Amino acid sequence: MEYQQLLDFDRKHIWHPYTSMTDPQPVYAVESASGVRLKLYDGRELIDGMSSWWAAIHGYNHPELNRAAKDQLEKMSHVMFGGITHRPAVELSELLVRLTPSPLEKVFLCDAGSVSVEVGIKMAMQYWFAQGNKEKQKLLTVRSGYHGDTFMAMSVCDPVNGMHEMYTQVLPQHHFAEAPTCDFHDKWDEKYIQDFKYKLEQNHQDIAAVILEPIVQGAGGMHFYSPEYLRRVRELCDQYEVLLILDEIATGFGRTGKMFACEHAGISPDIMCVGKAITGGYMTLAATLTTKQVGDGISRNGGVFMHGPTFMGNPLACNVAATNLNLLLQGSWREKVQNIETQMQEELAPASDFDAVHDVRVLGTIGVIELKNPVIMKQAQKEFVDKGVWIRPFGRLIYIMPPYIIKSEDLSTLTRVMLEVSKNPPIQKD
Repeated sequence: MEYQQLLDFDRKHIWHPYTSMTDPQPVYAVESASGVRLKLYDGRELIDGMSSWWAAIHGYNHPELNRAAKDQLEKMSHVMFGGITHRPAVELSELLVRLTPSPLEKVFLCDAGSVSVEVGIKMAMQYWFAQGNKEKQKLLTVRSGYHGDTFMAMSVCDPVNGMHEMYTQVLPQHHFAEAPTCDFHDKWDEKYIQDFKYKLEQNHQDIAAVILEPIVQGAGGMHFYSPEYLRRVRELCDQYEVLLILDEIATGFGRTGKMFACEHAGISPDIMCVGKAITGGYMTLAATLTTKQVGDGISRNGGVFMHGPTFMGNPLACNVAATNLNLLLQGSWREKVQNIETQMQEELAPASDFDAVHDVRVLGTIGVIELKNPVIMKQAQKEFVDKGVWIRPFGRLIYIMPPYIIKSEDLSTLTRVMLEVSKNPPIQKD
């Protein structure tokens, strides 16, 4: 097909995420990608500020990741994981156990981030069921959270301001506390945890687990909250005998300046969900990790965990993921992330003085300009592309999460364009 034929067929037949088929968002056809650049079919090149939804931490077309995929492809691309194991799955799981906080040591490999959340929730509920406590069927979370688009994951996303309000009547009903109001550097005040504490105190008898995005509430608003809040959540979960699930899908593998965001608080969950950057953006893969206590608790007296994706432990994805994580460990990722954070703090700061801007914040490789009003997506997206960058805003947020390999001059281009668009953004009027 010619370039225009591609776009015409796409517009008529292909349903992209979070879009309408009768009024679709414009799409831009990518021919190839290398480093931090996306090359469009019309010859334009865009500096990628999104890491393909936060996953491509080493950029695109990386020779070592390419080699890992090719080497594994020549051996086997897939084999069922029921009753079979293989080196890529074992090596990846060993890395995950080594990298995640103790005492996480049991690894369930799955397909994607939303599925890892489903698995984590099922683990929590089945754990209590196996202990003879059949009342613990609910979850407690906070508003402004996002955990995925499958049904149980949707049920713990913000029920009003999230993306899934239309499903309210068919989703399981859980407990919601107020979203954390403390910013990352705020001096701690116990008032910040009062509503959460009250909800847990009043309902812990039927709560199997608390589920949170640690430190960064991602798609729910890119809010960075105090590590002390997370420390207090861990203490309260222990006090009221409730499991803690941390959704590190967006924050894991260095994105916030720590290998995992929960390390800012110096705590460990009972169950951790990881995904996105696990394969460096090459393939879909995720994992749910848990402790020996939970694993043994589910398995005692002949119990088995009832979940088994067809492509669980896919050798191709596991080999790329293991190579990706070794690449991360061998490189100076902490220094790179720190340099990106420092540069974004300096270069995005002027936006604080813009009339249209509500707030500017940076943590690790996450740079956010929050506007006072929602942007008009079609106009904003076109403006970014015309200026040579790939930045995809949503709601009131113009943000970037660039690959860790980005050079300072390319990062400066991204921040400069963010400032240009934020100064006079195409916004929806009240």
